[in-house]
Amino acid sequence: MSITIKILGTGCPKCKQTTSVVEEVIRENSIEATIEKVEDIMEIMKYNVMSTPALVIDEEITIKGRVPTKAEVLELLKN
Repeated sequence: MSITIKILGTGCPKCKQTTSVVEEVIRENSIEATIEKVEDIMEIMKYNVMSTPALVIDEEITIKGRVPTKAEVLELLKN
């Protein structure tokens, strides 16, 4: 079963950092997942997120306004 991960952000350094953290976790743990970057401000607003980056896993907002640690991401993806 593949997990859908969306990273909401307009391309700021923290958004890019979040993307690389998520990509590393997926690669290092052989997790089957699809990463989608959502950079359109109107799309981001549909999630009612005011601070980016935000991490959305299977349509559930899990982290917003900060860069997660690799351990946090792994924990979220295991659930």
